[in-house]
Amino acid sequence: MREHWTLDPAVTFLNHGSFGACPRVVLEAQADWRARMEREPMQFMLRDRWALLDAAREAVAAFVDAPPDGLVFVRNASEGVNAVLRSLELAPDDELLLLDHAYGAVLNAARFVAGRAGARVTVARLPWPRASVEGVVDAVLEAVTPRTRLCVLDHVTSPTGLVLPIERLVPALAERGVDTLVDGAHGPGQVEVSLRALQPAYYAANLHKWVCAPKGAAFLWVRPDRRAGLRPLTISHGHTMAEGKKTRLHLEFDWTGTDDPTPWLCAPTALEVMGGLLPGGWPALRARNRAVALEARATLCAALGAVPPCEPAMVGAMAAVPLPDDPVAEARDAFTPDPLQMALVGRRIEVPIVPFPAAPQRLVRVSAQLYNHARDYRRLARALTDLLA
Repeated sequence: MREHWTLDPAVTFLNHGSFGACPRVVLEAQADWRARMEREPMQFMLRDRWALLDAAREAVAAFVDAPPDGLVFVRNASEGVNAVLRSLELAPDDELLLLDHAYGAVLNAARFVAGRAGARVTVARLPWPRASVEGVVDAVLEAVTPRTRLCVLDHVTSPTGLVLPIERLVPALAERGVDTLVDGAHGPGQVEVSLRALQPAYYAANLHKWVCAPKGAAFLWVRPDRRAGLRPLTISHGHTMAEGKKTRLHLEFDWTGTDDPTPWLCAPTALEVMGGLLPGGWPALRARNRAVALEARATLCAALGAVPPCEPAMVGAMAAVPLPDDPVAEARDAFTPDPLQMALVGRRIEVPIVPFPAAPQRLVRVSAQLYNHARDYRRLARALTDLLA
């Protein structure tokens, strides 16, 4: 399978979860779109773009089982989350509920928005290690208060790779009068997504990760009763354009200024290419990657003497394994890697070492994509055993 990607063959790449990796055929499709755009920019940007985006939207909406009228393209899940949070009209003492496994950038956005309004961010502490479906449901619902306006739920947590039971949490929160914004950055392509069945208020997701579209491809889906008042981060011509065949939601998000729409236009190609690599299509791809991730977790736990930190049901195409504490235990930002990670890079192994729940505690998070094989994780296990000795 590795021949479908342009990844460096000298590197054992076990970090698909961070930025994804785009197959050759999809990159070629993007080059074709860009050539068409530059051949006649006026025709492409002002006349063709609208219908092209609609066609791409239809394909993506079908993949996540969502009505396309509520789906808009954004550049990444963080942009979608920010658009929702910054469109909220919060009152002093309102609460935004997040999880202690939340992505750091999303937590930053919530704190920024809450701080400007005099609102608060509260955090639900999920059981860790020994995470379980029931434990997660209980922890989230117990954190809800009468002041909770919105709960930001991770579909798959970024630092720990947990597939959360959002199909239980979304309706349970709705019964308590709490809207949900699902951070689906790692959702589509890794796990099955049906927004028609789930019905969150908002769902923001990347397409450049597990769908393998080019960088800059993501979407935000909004339930009909929450579309009024939602605005993109950039207000541009779409704000005053007359509604016709396009709704206000699509007008505003489809045009936020001059940009490169080719990552979005390549999403249908990525869905087709990835869905055609195995005989069973996308269900077979997801099942295969999950099986490899579980095997990788078992390999690492055996080598490191670690205990799996969650139930198998909470594993998708990523798995986290606790490591011995960091002997230096420095506070690091998101772009300052653990020295152990850099030591692995020196051995041509790309994998994140994540401080979690907080330094000096840390873990290794592996990803499984079709180009990965069991021998990759055995190589990582040997390297970790050697470096930690």
